[in-house]
Amino acid sequence: MARLGVLLLLFLVALSAPGVRGFYLPGSYPHKYKPGELLNVKVNSLTSIDTEIPFSVKDVAENLGELLMGDRIENSPYRFKMYTNESDVFLCRSAPLAPDAFSLLKKRIDEMYQVNLILDNLPAIRYTRKDDYFLRWTGYPVGIRVGVDYYVFNHLQFTVLVHKYEEANVARVMGAADATDVIPGGGKDGSSAASSGWMVVGFEVVPCSIKHNPEDVKSNKMYDRYPSKIKCDPTTVSMSIKENEPIVYTYEVTFVESDIKWPSRWDAYLKMEGAKVHWFSILNSLMVIAFLAGIVFVILLRTVRRDLTKYEELDSEAQAQMNEELSGWKLVVSDVFRAPSNPMLLCVMVGDGVQILGMAVVTILFAALGFMSPASRGTLITGMLFFYMVLGILAGYAGVRVWKTIKCGDHSGWVGVSWRVACFFPGIAFLILTTLNFLLWGSQSTGAIPFSLFVVLLLLWFCISVPLTLVGGFLGAKAPHIEYPVRTNQIPREIPPQKYPSWLLVLGAGTLPFGTLFIELFFIMSSIWMGRVYYVFGFLFIVLLLLVIVCAEVSLVLTYMHLCVEDWKWWWKSFFSSGSVAIYIFLYSINYLVFDLKSLSGPVSATLYIGYSLFMVIAIMLATGTVGFISSFCFVHYLFSSVKAD
Repeated sequence: MARLGVLLLLFLVALSAPGVRGFYLPGSYPHKYKPGELLNVKVNSLTSIDTEIPFSVKDVAENLGELLMGDRIENSPYRFKMYTNESDVFLCRSAPLAPDAFSLLKKRIDEMYQVNLILDNLPAIRYTRKDDYFLRWTGYPVGIRVGVDYYVFNHLQFTVLVHKYEEANVARVMGAADATDVIPGGGKDGSSAASSGWMVVGFEVVPCSIKHNPEDVKSNKMYDRYPSKIKCDPTTVSMSIKENEPIVYTYEVTFVESDIKWPSRWDAYLKMEGAKVHWFSILNSLMVIAFLAGIVFVILLRTVRRDLTKYEELDSEAQAQMNEELSGWKLVVSDVFRAPSNPMLLCVMVGDGVQILGMAVVTILFAALGFMSPASRGTLITGMLFFYMVLGILAGYAGVRVWKTIKCGDHSGWVGVSWRVACFFPGIAFLILTTLNFLLWGSQSTGAIPFSLFVVLLLLWFCISVPLTLVGGFLGAKAPHIEYPVRTNQIPREIPPQKYPSWLLVLGAGTLPFGTLFIELFFIMSSIWMGRVYYVFGFLFIVLLLLVIVCAEVSLVLTYMHLCVEDWKWWWKSFFSSGSVAIYIFLYSINYLVFDLKSLSGPVSATLYIGYSLFMVIAIMLATGTVGFISSFCFVHYLFSSVKAD
């Protein structure tokens, strides 16, 4: 359910290693196997880019993150012996395909479901050739359709890359981002287990469709040798499936010694694609920032500073005369800090935005440092949930502090603000994800959150997140409010008619922040929906940092423009001028659905996609809107703190 997950970090760490190396936690050690020792292959949920609905083989999961991701990992019947090549191994003979099983198997083939095998925590990787380059895939397809016939891949050719455990009697240091693990060597006689053994550093699979005769293996037991030699040719298919006929499964395994070191064994999965495109995205963002920074520079150092200096040099009589001739932002000095409409909702959205943005920063920081390795499935989602709950204290503080400032120091009602902060975004998330969960339950998918996990999430919400938010609200109520530099008149000033609707400009402002991230957004969407691995958190951090800067600049410039036309209702406009980027991200998501996910089948899959996208853009709107509001508030406070007004 939580595919969405994704957005921030310490870019110097990741940029220093384009291949993204060494993502193992301190305390994580390689498992070394002796020759002949059994290796058990595990199987994860069946996944498809056609439906985006995962299905399990068996209902077992290891942690909260795996449950939320729809992962179900269990032992498979495939079994190897370390450094022992085996061929023509008979695995099993299925029962004759009943009509229901036959129809289901054809459906899974049509929907392009993949079988995901895992060995020593490494997913099986498959290479396919396209023109002059190779494509990497994790898992292998259940089968393939050719014309009106359906073929199943019933023979697997495994290649296990192994590396000899090295450096006996010497402490070995392995990098884990900026941390290190010291693995002690053997004893004085050099006869310890460290002196021998092999480590798994790669796991590849080639699926084949081979016509087996079920009568030949009637008396065979699992792992017996198949009666005849099997030749695996991935370019041809011959095992067509038919109703009331069994399927025979076989496999072979070859062990190959590799120079790949154990800390680098994930490089094949995390290899950064399109580095030049990422750099182009960053360069594009820098150009937008430079353009906006120039405008801000002109506003602050030329227009504003010049006007303020000229104003301060006049005596009181001249200032009074000048006040009658003022125009632009100086005319709204007595209205600029007038409380906005729906102030509590604004405070709630700012509080939730601070919480979401903080969660993203901390999560990607830890991911960059290797504490959320892809080798530890589910840790990214688990970490996001943990940080979101803990940062409830920051959300409550920010929401109540803004509320107290709007009320000019009156903190009454802070409990209501804190409760709303604790329930606003989680409530929206609960509504969306519950609706999608019913669809997944109806499809009997492992992506559906079990009822017991729903209870756990609700307990975490009410027992950890809500109390921490209330604690943050209490601290915000006790903190001093931000005093306004000018007084507000009792009678509001009339806003002159505008040449164009101000909200049109606000909505159009979202195009600039969107321009800084739309290229990186393609890679993120491909990771979420196309099953590709995304782990270039260095680039993601830079893009997010640039996005924050652009949102702050855009909101600041638009707030100044509104003040110049004597429009003092800047509070909500400053929030949505940067938060409107979410509209363009949602439109991009629809575009991605129409043009890049053409194979997505069925209304359920499309509804899931739109629901997840809606969840994502609401979170982005709150985070980016908060950045814009805070930057505009600081700018307006600075601008009018230099104005002398009675």
